Amino acid sequence: MSAAAQMTDEGTQPTLEIQGSRATLRLNRPKVMNRIQPEDIIAIMGFLAEVEANPAVRVLVIASEGKSFSAGAHLGAMHAQAAAGGIKDTPGATFEDMINRLEMLKIPTIARLHGGVYGGSTDLVLACDFRIGVTPATVMFMPAARIGVHYYESGLRRYVSRLGLNNAKRLFMLAEQQSTEELLRIGYLTDVVAPAELDAKVDAIADRLGELAPLAVQGAKRAINELGHGALDVPALEARMKAAKNSDDIKEGLAAFKEKRKPVFKGR
Repeated sequence: MSAAAQMTDEGTQPTLEIQGSRATLRLNRPKVMNRIQPEDIIAIMGFLAEVEANPAVRVLVIASEGKSFSAGAHLGAMHAQAAAGGIKDTPGATFEDMINRLEMLKIPTIARLHGGVYGGSTDLVLACDFRIGVTPATVMFMPAARIGVHYYESGLRRYVSRLGLNNAKRLFMLAEQQSTEELLRIGYLTDVVAPAELDAKVDAIADRLGELAPLAVQGAKRAINELGHGALDVPALEARMKAAKNSDDIKEGLAAFKEKRKPVFKGR
């Protein structure tokens, strides 16, 4: 197979599109289940920095096309590295670094899950604030125990803090596929809709997040994530509360409430 044909089969690196207050990060390797390759991690880290630096962007949607949402890390590359003497990571741009960066991204995040979620992408999805799946296509499978991978610390903490001890044990230790209904029951999915309703649901949540006061939404996200990990930065929380109290947004919100109109927040 020629290099050009192989590139076509494997797709391309992720892309970022910004429209109004919404950014969409899209995985573009549908023929290989939208796996995330080493060079994709570096691209995604750059996109996360870009949207966080753009004050007009208030929500990030992560999406893909094809049969599956994502198969996670490129297992073929991991196998080749293991056979060559050990798996090597790019310092500061590991899969774990990317997921941690996504979880603590300043703006809210939505995972648009049109299909199955496998491997490391299960943690990518869990790091998002809202996880919208479709029935029956959105299933999840964490194969770590089946292939001999010991999961990294922050991922284990994320599963325990968001899903609870018993659910984390079942997902990691039994390595069984989970149905859409089960994923909703344990809280892995925040919403489940029919396939035809997926984009409308994503739009509704993204539009709502784009309308609300950014300082309040972003501050709450940060504090809730820190509380979930048992690591609340109280001085930083108090500083954010003070900034919100003294902001133009709170004046606008109170004025709009009094005048019975929709507020227009500027994030300052």
